[in-house]
Amino acid sequence: MSGSIRFAAVAAAAITLSCVVIGGAAGAAAAPAPAYTPVPGSAAPFARPAAVTGSVPGATRLTVQVWLKPDIAAAETFATAVSTPGGARYGHYLSPAAYTAAFGPSAAAAGAVASWLRAEGFTGVTDGPGRAYVRATAPVSVIDAAFRTSLKYYRPSAGVSAGRYALRANSGRVSVPSSLRASVIGVTGLDNATPAPRKVSAPSRTPSVSSTACSKYYGQRWATGWPAMFGVTAFPIAVCGYHASQLRAAYGANGANSGKSQTIAMVEIGLARGMYDTLKTYASDMKLPAPSKTRYREISLGKGRMCDTWADEETLDVEASYAIAPSAHQLVVGGDSCDNGDAGLQSIVDADVAIVNGSGSRPLATIVSNSWDNGLSGETQATSLTSIEHAFLVQAAAEGVGMYYSTGDSSGVETPSSDPYAIAVGGTSLGLGKANNRLFETGWSTDRYLLSENGKSWQEDSEDGAAGGGFSLLWAQPSYQAGVVPAALATPPGDRGIARVIPDISADGDLMTGIAVLDRVSSVNGKPVYEWTLIGGTSLAAPLVAGMVADAQQGQDTSFGFINPALYRLAGTAALHDTLPVTSATPAAYRAVWCATDVCDYASAGGAIATIDAENTSMLAYTGQVTRKGYDTMTGLGTPNGQTFIKALRALLK
Repeated sequence: MSGSIRFAAVAAAAITLSCVVIGGAAGAAAAPAPAYTPVPGSAAPFARPAAVTGSVPGATRLTVQVWLKPDIAAAETFATAVSTPGGARYGHYLSPAAYTAAFGPSAAAAGAVASWLRAEGFTGVTDGPGRAYVRATAPVSVIDAAFRTSLKYYRPSAGVSAGRYALRANSGRVSVPSSLRASVIGVTGLDNATPAPRKVSAPSRTPSVSSTACSKYYGQRWATGWPAMFGVTAFPIAVCGYHASQLRAAYGANGANSGKSQTIAMVEIGLARGMYDTLKTYASDMKLPAPSKTRYREISLGKGRMCDTWADEETLDVEASYAIAPSAHQLVVGGDSCDNGDAGLQSIVDADVAIVNGSGSRPLATIVSNSWDNGLSGETQATSLTSIEHAFLVQAAAEGVGMYYSTGDSSGVETPSSDPYAIAVGGTSLGLGKANNRLFETGWSTDRYLLSENGKSWQEDSEDGAAGGGFSLLWAQPSYQAGVVPAALATPPGDRGIARVIPDISADGDLMTGIAVLDRVSSVNGKPVYEWTLIGGTSLAAPLVAGMVADAQQGQDTSFGFINPALYRLAGTAALHDTLPVTSATPAAYRAVWCATDVCDYASAGGAIATIDAENTSMLAYTGQVTRKGYDTMTGLGTPNGQTFIKALRALLK
């Protein structure tokens, strides 16, 4: 990948950050007239010559989007002002139309790009919401010529694929006419690398809570007579999946504050079949108020309405948010990655943009749960895509929209959650007792051990999952983290300065302490067939936190919007439950969980154990992240502390 990203200067009292790209060497061929200029950071990082398997046929039709540059510096200043409690502008958000008029790309810039695309032979040329992009369709032969590139197929890997489709991308940076370069920040639709949902689930269906293979609550059932770990030979059996009442108790949700009149949007690849009917059944089984069609809505951005490759993810998002905020409106927005001509990240980013721009007079929701990342490792995506994401995240903040992003289900930092205008949600391991009492809650970082062949000891296998977190290599520290995040956790190696650190806030994410999700798995004679599934991951944490914020917004005159400046004002207060590390003094019962093979499907005849909060540097699962008193890189500021959290947030609006 040619080019690099460095920290931008950060003003002491503002979140003034920019993604700065330094272009690499220009191509050797002489530019035709009119002159063309490469778009920095527009090459996919996986598009290496050694991985090419062929060329995309010239007749293949694709839909691309040329993204336009807003006045990002001025927009950042405004977004910071309306998001910072105590300031004169706090809570005075713009409508989408007003944002476009003040900071968005100009009509002249959009018109010039549209004219160029039509002249090159593209059809269906239209402006996107808020003129964020110009969208157009053409055969690959036209696309290659227009952008001075060549679309190739690439060998997929464990880290990147295109799901059901052959993986494709432009073979190098794209170029645009030099007269347009200042208006263009990137092009999407050329590669179709699939974004990754941030969930983990039991490969087999979850046994009923009456089964001895799992527990209804933490510590209900035990596995005994196994080799010792932490000095004990008996281990709590992993939960079957917490029910809504248990999670509501853990995070202090009540009937008075239930998200009434608030809207939570959930961003998905497509739309699952029969989601509303599934939710009705879930609510009935969980003894929650019945959902209403007046409070549930789905939007598909394309023809792939029944694209259910993320059915488990969508079900998790809908049911988890409903468990915490059952009176809120739910909006499920599906992209169109069912269509290979409009696949990859483009469709899911479009879903975010559609929510933020709404009807022009208001966004579609002020709380948006995003349980996905770019599907690549770390912050390695094309830098032009980072700029595209940053642009709509700043717009969201300026409009009072909170964008909640899962931080990932393995160690490290992912995009877009590392963006300073994203609300990064990490994960915890949560032990709830028989009375729904919190036995413990600590950072989610587990190490897997399998039974040895002779059955006399445990052998370390691999990391069993962890909440993403740590310092960013793309973004400088935003002002809201100054004085709260310890410098030792925010200082990358080298002369980089103080960095943005994630997560910001957390909730339950560990699969061993996950949620019971009701999935529609088939139908018989036209009637749906449901099964319970054990699911965890930061995909669980994000909608849980979104639900708590919806509860807090109930009855308020305005939204909390980009909530990070407010959250960091609450650091160290009773509004947040401070998750503490597991130590040698922690009871062994809270340090290791046994999981049966028919639940976890481990390659071990006797099951396996997962040790909680693996921060010992000798462990394979050691991530470099820490759980500690105060801010930490596993759980951020901590987890929402029920009605105290709600009251503290509301007080900041006054």
